[in-house]
Amino acid sequence: MTSGVSAVGQLDFIEELRLRRWARENHVPPHERMPDWHPVIHDEMRKKDIESAEADEFTTTCAS
Repeated sequence: MTSGVSAVGQLDFIEELRLRRWARENHVPPHERMPDWHPVIHDEMRKKDIESAEADEFTTTCAS
């Protein structure tokens, strides 16, 4: 992937946003994640995991 990547290998802002959006739209459980996916994708999927866990906790608390 060369588009959006500078000479030092860092993502530009737009490419990072694209990867984060892709990660949210294509979220899979941790055991199904490919180790060769970009670290930004793994980071965003972990964030979504946390958000889902917090939402489940909130729903459980409110239902009690």
